[in-house]
Amino acid sequence: MDSSCSGSRRMMSVKGKAIDHGVNFTNNAHLSRGVMSFRRDNLFGQIPAKRIIPQIPHLQAKGDPQIGFLLSKQWTLYSVTPLYKFSYEQLQSYSRQLSIFIVAEKQRKFVMEAEPDLAYKVTFSSLSALKMTEHEQESVLIQITQRSKVTTKDEGEKVVWAGWFCCTYRDDILETVMEDFTYLPLFFVYGAKGLSDLVETWLQQMFDCCCSPLQISPISLSWMAAMWSGCSMDSRTAETELTFSVPYTAYPLDISYSINPEDIKTLWDSIQRKEREVCQEEVELFMECLYNHFHRHFKIYLSATRLVKVSTPVACAHSTGKIKIFQAQHLIRVLFLLTELAVLKIQ
Repeated sequence: MDSSCSGSRRMMSVKGKAIDHGVNFTNNAHLSRGVMSFRRDNLFGQIPAKRIIPQIPHLQAKGDPQIGFLLSKQWTLYSVTPLYKFSYEQLQSYSRQLSIFIVAEKQRKFVMEAEPDLAYKVTFSSLSALKMTEHEQESVLIQITQRSKVTTKDEGEKVVWAGWFCCTYRDDILETVMEDFTYLPLFFVYGAKGLSDLVETWLQQMFDCCCSPLQISPISLSWMAAMWSGCSMDSRTAETELTFSVPYTAYPLDISYSINPEDIKTLWDSIQRKEREVCQEEVELFMECLYNHFHRHFKIYLSATRLVKVSTPVACAHSTGKIKIFQAQHLIRVLFLLTELAVLKIQ
């Protein structure tokens, strides 16, 4: 540690290399003020002792427009129970049925009275690029486009809502699924809440499933900070940033803790023992190093706050279940962890 630093930027030395940290205090009224302890004895109570990093080929967004569509959008996560009587051969029929359902519900609720005459079109399609094994269920993309009947044909259709199911996880999870059920436990949603509610209602009626918001605990965010900050990248331009919510304040207060991407990878590489495996003790030590360094310079115990957001060069995740994925090459790794969280919630 270099105690000679002053102001809001501090330095930490890892293997002889100086690490620059930026710390900001911000007021964000929308964040939760709930309390979550990060003490050593309860940090990893409900999380697996270790996770295996899947060995899969890297995806490329440039050559696949489907992959490019999934990146850099802020998705909302849901967990979904198995779909009853779902068939990949009926995707075109599902598109037509959901279109009819949305239009009928819109008319019934008089939502479109004060708007131009609008038409909705739903398209179900498979995301074959995300299928990594023979037994894995193929991911499914749902897109809702809208076009005003008073506009010209040149204006085209606009995607106003999108969602996609996936099950990027171990093949053995499918062995527990009964016949006539399709297991796609992770559901990403992007678009207006009104349309999300209609799609959710139709899915539950059509496939006898249950969709529920998938929030991300501070414990899982800690694993994301370690695993995603340690990913090998072609280039590193974005810092890793941890955001903590401070409880018991007169108004919501956040602490933003920024670390240079190269430096935080150096720290993680000095902790991780096996390249294809991440252990509970390693994540715990990783976070403890960051906490101790912060306390040394700012006299603030981050263990008394709540970790609510993790932003890395790979992806950005918020405790409310918001996720934005930046890198196609590590997309499957991100989906593997998120699918595990969805499975754990369902079980």
